[in-house]
Amino acid sequence: MAGRKGGPARGSRGAALVFGVNDRLGSTRFLHDNIRKVFPKHWSFLLGEIALYSFIILVITGVFLTLFFRPSGTGVVYDGSYTMLQGLTVSEAYASTLHISFDVRGGLLMRQIHHWAAVVFLAAISVHLLRIFFTGAFRKPREINWLIGVTLLVLALAEGFAGYSLPDDLLSGTGLRIMEGIVLSLPVVGSYAGLWMFGGEFPATETFIPRLYMVHILLLPGLLIALITAHLMILWHQTHTVFPGKGRRERAVSGEPTFPHFATQSAAYFLFTFGVLAGLGAFAQINPVWLYGPYEPDQVSTGAQPDWYVGFLEGSLRIMPSLETTLFGHNIAWNVLIPAVILPGVFFTLIAMYPFFERWATGDERIHHILDRPRNAATRTGIGAAAVAWYGNLWAAGGNDVISHTFGIPLFFTTWFFRVGFFVAPVLAFVITRRICLSLQRRDLKERREGMESGLIVLSPEGGYGERRERPPDEVEALLRTRRPRELVARYPDHLIPLPTPDRARAQVRTRVNRFYMNYQSEAHGGGQGDLSRSSQEEDGGS
Repeated sequence: MAGRKGGPARGSRGAALVFGVNDRLGSTRFLHDNIRKVFPKHWSFLLGEIALYSFIILVITGVFLTLFFRPSGTGVVYDGSYTMLQGLTVSEAYASTLHISFDVRGGLLMRQIHHWAAVVFLAAISVHLLRIFFTGAFRKPREINWLIGVTLLVLALAEGFAGYSLPDDLLSGTGLRIMEGIVLSLPVVGSYAGLWMFGGEFPATETFIPRLYMVHILLLPGLLIALITAHLMILWHQTHTVFPGKGRRERAVSGEPTFPHFATQSAAYFLFTFGVLAGLGAFAQINPVWLYGPYEPDQVSTGAQPDWYVGFLEGSLRIMPSLETTLFGHNIAWNVLIPAVILPGVFFTLIAMYPFFERWATGDERIHHILDRPRNAATRTGIGAAAVAWYGNLWAAGGNDVISHTFGIPLFFTTWFFRVGFFVAPVLAFVITRRICLSLQRRDLKERREGMESGLIVLSPEGGYGERRERPPDEVEALLRTRRPRELVARYPDHLIPLPTPDRARAQVRTRVNRFYMNYQSEAHGGGQGDLSRSSQEEDGGS
């Protein structure tokens, strides 16, 4: 009886607590409005989740490592378990890294999971941004989230480099030496910036490592958490995009509800991501600092290679010819300033500003929730392929010495090969990719008009043989039904007296850029303007 009497009392107290929280926070209305929110099922949307889950694992493993790592450049005599370095004077940062690796139970596993999570985090952000670019998911109203994503990529690069440099081993020290040279290449302020950053002449490990540690565990993670939160809030408010398909329109998003489907899948996907990273940490060695030894300014490892995400900076430095000038008494090292400061700065700025450039070029001010098939946006896809080829050329150039040694090719040849590729590779990638996209557009148009191949040969009344074409399935037909957005095509200016005034020059440039895009552009049915009621003559598949 006591149990029965206590049950309702406990239940009523629990109900009172729930109602009290709801009265103050309005939680039930929030759950009611959002628990049925729809998320798309396409696998490519999981790329962003990989980045998010990798970041969570980075935080968890980073907290563990923080308990044992000593961010100090003070010299100590190493007396740990790794016998090859016993008796050697090393920094406390390097000694504590060895202590984590060999003396802390599970320390090496945590170190390697942490490092692999950083590598996967950056890779997932990069691939996620590529998916967004090639499908046009950055278009209105998602330009702000695109800017946040690009900023996250830049901050993640800085965070990865900072964590990579903390152990104070020979490989990471070499990377810091290169960074010092990049800072010194800044005109006028370079030497002052270098002294301020390192707290003295390089390496100045006693002052620099504590500074770098604070940046790595406080400043950059705080910025990353703030931007990820803003990114998710905007995403939640604007809803996901959706790939074109049967019955899909700009004003309706299809998919699965947040609970229980999406929540269950996300939990399982987080565990899967954690399992993969744990497997990599257990079986794939990464950053064995004990093999490199402590950093010494007069030493450098043969064939030293940074983590993949800064490989393009390494490559740009390696292929840049020697070029220096003296201006007003200041020496300007262009062979460092251009490839390591100006080039990446321009590259990331162009990436961030691209949505606004495309909107200006196409004049497209419409709201977009339906994604483009990359083939239907041939010019944009070509530009993306050119950027990937340009980046890939620089990334491969970062290992020109390894390529030369492995394949027995003269280093001089590999250097000039990548120098030529710096200009030629993006042009070839653009031309080839756009032609492939146009060919795919023509194939889609043929399948829509004539039907799909069936593999069945039929005998005609005239005695000839031919393949029977079949009507495509509804889902496929929805992808084939495209239209040319003629309302966005800019007319060529018709000037009575074609004087080269600034306004007329701008109009000519904008029109030609518009045609550069729109002459090769098509939209899936239901995209751009929502439900389209147009004749079949208007809904062509592009040229």
